[in-house]
Amino acid sequence: MTCWGSPVPANDLNPLPLVALLARVGPARERLREALAQAGATVVLEEDPNSVDAETLGGVDAGAVLIALEPAVEDALERLDPVLASPELTVIFDEAELAARREGWEAQRWARHLVAKLHGHQDVLPPGSEQDGLLQPEPGLPQTPAERHADAPLEFHVREAFDAAADVPTDGLYTPPEAYSEPMSLEEALAAMQAAPAAAPASVPPPVPVDAPAAPRAPLGDHSSWSLVDEDTVAPPAVPTAPASAPPINDAFDTPSLSLVELEPEVAPDGSAPGAVLVLAGIGGPDALRRLLAALPAGLATPVLVYMRLDGGRYGNLVKQIARVSALPVLLAESDQPVLAGNAYILPDDVGVAVRNRGLYFTADAQGIQVAALPPAHSAVVLLSGSDVAVLDDVLSLAVAGAWVAGQTGDGCYDPVAANAVVAAGMAAGDPPQLAAAIAERWGVSE
Repeated sequence: MTCWGSPVPANDLNPLPLVALLARVGPARERLREALAQAGATVVLEEDPNSVDAETLGGVDAGAVLIALEPAVEDALERLDPVLASPELTVIFDEAELAARREGWEAQRWARHLVAKLHGHQDVLPPGSEQDGLLQPEPGLPQTPAERHADAPLEFHVREAFDAAADVPTDGLYTPPEAYSEPMSLEEALAAMQAAPAAAPASVPPPVPVDAPAAPRAPLGDHSSWSLVDEDTVAPPAVPTAPASAPPINDAFDTPSLSLVELEPEVAPDGSAPGAVLVLAGIGGPDALRRLLAALPAGLATPVLVYMRLDGGRYGNLVKQIARVSALPVLLAESDQPVLAGNAYILPDDVGVAVRNRGLYFTADAQGIQVAALPPAHSAVVLLSGSDVAVLDDVLSLAVAGAWVAGQTGDGCYDPVAANAVVAAGMAAGDPPQLAAAIAERWGVSE
């Protein structure tokens, strides 16, 4: 068995691609270098993103790029975007702050995740968890349960249980009634039924012959004055009253002019959506966001709002990063613009939402997005890794009002406090691709 501290073995049938490491000098770069070494990857370039140019990065023939993401390198990444946008290149982002403090078991787990990302699969189990052998098909029918227990007859156990039944203690809390007797057998019950006519009580009337004439029924007389009164009370005679005249029927009621009208349209007149899926993230969020947006289908019948607080407010770069993997158009949210279905919006710190004329609009809000502003009947909230626990009360209140709420689970959730809280409250749970599948199934795709 391979110990956990040893390098993660690479698959000989699917070797790891050559990797370029882009990170500033410091602990984050050292930890990522160690993770690549444990994964068995070959590093062909290790540079500070601020000092490398696009030609150098494109000339090393790397199949994957591992980037330590921090505000100081965002301008450099925008400059390197022509190379990073290549469809043949696998781009993996890791937060520099998170990578710098990753040690021990967390470092081993990240190395396994790195191998899975480079190979393009989801197998992140530690070494030693593999199956001992592969299940191979064999000729013939499988063994039946009777054949499997042919040498283990039950008669002995049945006799043993019957002999020990008298020694089993009874329940002291229950006392059977004095007239209690064991249930009779079927034969005893039939015999009792056959003997029943001979012991019939005298109060039972004799049977009436089939051909006997029916006895005449006594007339009931005039019952119009009957009432439910006490025996010693005399009812006053009823005073006849004239029947009330019925309202006249309007035979000229114009039914052909009736029609069914739409009371409230589903979509606002300007096309803005009645609700949205709000995705919240934090530490570990960039990778979770990429996996979630990459799994959502084009033409989703609801908008997706993404908020992840970034130091320096470089949300335009986040738009470019997510746009490379998303089938949905990724836009930067701007105030006074309608929220349209089928788009993914990156929310800056000073943009919120409000309902106008049955549709959502972006608004200027110094406090940013407010969960309570979403219409619960048409909205959802997804909490990914690093979501702010301060929004939990508003999120759960929205769920009580009818919104769909879910939390990220799995090894890729590095800060699961908020996500675990909504899952513990009974909300939906899953990894980012599973949550994306649930969103697509719930809202569908626009025609």
